[in-house]
Amino acid sequence: MKLIGVDVGGTFTDLVLTDTTANQTIIHKVPTTPHDPSEGVMAGLIELCERNGIDRTEIDHVLHGTTIATNAVLEHKGAVTGMITTKGYRDIIHIGRHQRPEHYSIMQEIPWQDRPLIKRRHRKTVAERIAPPKGEVLVPLDEEEVRIAARELKAQGVESIAVCFLFSYIDPSHEDRAKAIVLEEFPEAFVTTSSDISPQFREFERFTTAAMNAFVGPKVRTYVKNLAANIAASGLKADLHIMGSNGGVATAALVAERPVLTLLSGPAAGVLGGAWCGALSARNRLITFDVGGTSADIGIVTDGRFGEATARDTSIAGFPLMVPMIDIHTIGAGGGSIAWRDAGGTFKVGPRSSGSQPGPAAYGRGGTLPTVTDANVVLGRLSKDNFLGGEMTLDGPAANDVIVAFADKMGLPVHECAEGILTIINASMANAIRSRTVQKGIDPREYALVAFGGAGPLHGAEVAAELGISEVIIPPYPGITSAVGLLTTDHKYDAIKTEFQVEGDLDLPRINQDFDAMEENLRKLFVAEGLSDDEMAFQRAGDFRYAGQGYELRIDFPGGRVDDDLMVSVFNRFHEIHLGEYGQNYPDTPVELVNVRVTGVGQMPKIQAAVVDESATRSLDAALVRRDSTMFRVDGDLQTFETPYYRRELLPLNQPIPGPAIVLQKDTTTVVPPTCTFSADRSGNLFIQVGEKK
Repeated sequence: MKLIGVDVGGTFTDLVLTDTTANQTIIHKVPTTPHDPSEGVMAGLIELCERNGIDRTEIDHVLHGTTIATNAVLEHKGAVTGMITTKGYRDIIHIGRHQRPEHYSIMQEIPWQDRPLIKRRHRKTVAERIAPPKGEVLVPLDEEEVRIAARELKAQGVESIAVCFLFSYIDPSHEDRAKAIVLEEFPEAFVTTSSDISPQFREFERFTTAAMNAFVGPKVRTYVKNLAANIAASGLKADLHIMGSNGGVATAALVAERPVLTLLSGPAAGVLGGAWCGALSARNRLITFDVGGTSADIGIVTDGRFGEATARDTSIAGFPLMVPMIDIHTIGAGGGSIAWRDAGGTFKVGPRSSGSQPGPAAYGRGGTLPTVTDANVVLGRLSKDNFLGGEMTLDGPAANDVIVAFADKMGLPVHECAEGILTIINASMANAIRSRTVQKGIDPREYALVAFGGAGPLHGAEVAAELGISEVIIPPYPGITSAVGLLTTDHKYDAIKTEFQVEGDLDLPRINQDFDAMEENLRKLFVAEGLSDDEMAFQRAGDFRYAGQGYELRIDFPGGRVDDDLMVSVFNRFHEIHLGEYGQNYPDTPVELVNVRVTGVGQMPKIQAAVVDESATRSLDAALVRRDSTMFRVDGDLQTFETPYYRRELLPLNQPIPGPAIVLQKDTTTVVPPTCTFSADRSGNLFIQVGEKK
């Protein structure tokens, strides 16, 4: 089969095509088109096929990581959104919870109050009330009030509506009926219900998640439908699948209805790609380090499994979310990050970025601000004639001019200023990794750093040295590892149901019934996609806490029917996980089962390990392009080194090579500092052994 993965970044759109039959992989990059990312996607798809003589009709699947939903939230440029909610609860999404984002700040920004997803005048209330614990109807739904609310929202120019009622996670019938009425009165609206998006307790988070789905819904639905139509019109007969934040792909139709599931889909694909590359060389404890033009994304893979964000940690742009999401930390640090001086004279880098237009001054597109990329050019760490495999020539004089101007402003020598830019950005990225490791009880020295993205291999070794990490892995296609990650995953759907059952008083038939019902619903989705039973797998889990706790821990259920013995083993596992997470546990305290979950996985064809050429032409002499001057700080001094530039594909295998060195390939440049050694292995990975920071 022929598969194409497409990942849209802030600067470049990355594509990778793999032929699973011939085990052939082809990569391609085109500039991102921020005004309409689908233009860059389509240009890349067509160029990739035409340049390599590939018949478009032979492409089976296009798998896409999209930033449309993420950007709409970050830039607060979603639809004009309305809400219909239970009478008396109009302001839940404004009030939030008693915890403030920053406990001790009197000047803090509260996102849902400072920039609400739904303005108060667009929140309508109707009479209805369902009561816990069994969903008794206290107040029937007033259907006429729903009709009036829909008409008022339509008259106010609302484009999208979220229906959010109390306790709809127990019984969604009121929300479902209200949605049907709204569509009768306002058929062109995008309508979503909280029970369809996040059927679990915590009304503030559930309502906010539904509001965000409605906020980004029209934009994502339009994008996905247009992209699918353009793919078909271009002659490609491939199915379009979209990457979800849970690490799996979903159909375009499902994503068009639940776009909130795609938040952080690109970074999620990066974690998968990094895990796949580590597995090629039998490494299963990894820190994925994805650095592009605008941001750096950090993920943790432990024993081959990536972490999933918890309910207390899952958010975007400060808004809480309750959707399955790989635990990813993102900071504004990348090749396009701009160096600047603040009002107090402090030297800073990022988070503002030059993006792809105009981009760094070195791109020759009119950039006038100093960036990380420009600093790398000035220090000789980027080859001006071999950028993107020679398809793009960097403007060395322009890069030098912007660094000189900034150095004069800071009162520093030019090269010290350029190296200072890299030192600051590397420290920022190292601190971000510490926040996901050291601050969570994880020793980063026990992990390998997988550095990828267009700028990750430029900075990976120096960031690893900051953290005491001894090994850096550079994947076979580092600049497009997120696109590769799209080709390593499967269909993946999640279901959840709130239970609220306490140890000692469990309703086991109900638990089994709920598991079976959720599994059957997921099975129907897979069957609709043409999958057979042997191509599906289901994993059951539960969210547990001690009675009285505020947050839960996720515990997997073993296979088989749920009985007393199985629950004993699950409770024991909860005590173990709690001890590891918090440093203590309470075996004599009753444990509460809050939610039950089922994750369904439907098999997709996948990219295979790269076929590495082991011919005799691989040697240092064959790989050497030239030698040139580069600058590194060693023993506290900025020194100039006569540094070899190598072509990666011609490096000898399993031969340690001393630094400094610059390794060239089409999609990135790898920098090996003087204190490091590196080698290529048969998996296609490049390994950097990191010396002590001096």
